[in-house]
Amino acid sequence: MNAHTIFHVSDVHFGVENPRAIDWFAAAVHAEKPDVVVCTGDLTQRATHKQFDQARRFFESLDTLVTLEPGNHDMPYYNLWERFTQPYKRYGTLAELVRAPVALPHCVFIPLKTTVRIQPRFPWSDGYVRKEALAATLASLETLKDDARLKIVTCHHPLLPAQPDDKNPTIGGTNAFNAIAEAGADAILTGHVHVPFDLMRAYGNRSVRMIGAGTLSTRLRGADPGYNVVTITPDRHIHVEQRVFVEA
Repeated sequence: MNAHTIFHVSDVHFGVENPRAIDWFAAAVHAEKPDVVVCTGDLTQRATHKQFDQARRFFESLDTLVTLEPGNHDMPYYNLWERFTQPYKRYGTLAELVRAPVALPHCVFIPLKTTVRIQPRFPWSDGYVRKEALAATLASLETLKDDARLKIVTCHHPLLPAQPDDKNPTIGGTNAFNAIAEAGADAILTGHVHVPFDLMRAYGNRSVRMIGAGTLSTRLRGADPGYNVVTITPDRHIHVEQRVFVEA
């Protein structure tokens, strides 16, 4: 059985997207036909109906399987009533249109929600893993405990800081990482920081690959736009290629 090819993209930020980088990514999808495109959040910049419509049309145009996670920018910014009462209504409409697989022959994707409508701090952009969200992810991992496929958790915010001694900006992130590592996760795909990374972290006797995608937007933070190509081999090996868009 052949290896799986996963295009991991994040932080497209329709509204402030980089059109040339978007076209570059779409051309690669159509040419290489990955098994799945995984987008780990921030599809939009301000969660407007127009921006979600742009995101919907873009992901549908890829003509491939897509799985999405919400980011902190995907909740309404201007309609606070909707943000507090139905924060994922607009995102949910897009998610229903883009049917997402949860499993491939060599790997299984398990979502973890790291966004909340309000936090006991400001700004509200960093991650927050609620107990209920973690419990749902752990329950999914429990059902897969005897499954030989790689278990890949997908979420918007990195669960650990880039440097082990740094303060963790994701509330509940360390506990979530430890719990999902103990539950059998093999890798975590994230976004948010707009800078790609590929790290190995451990809890107890379990090592987990932490893979972050950059951005396809104009909101750069020291790295050019880009995305990851994640290859999963039948023998459970994970290879990550970081692709970078460079203006001609």
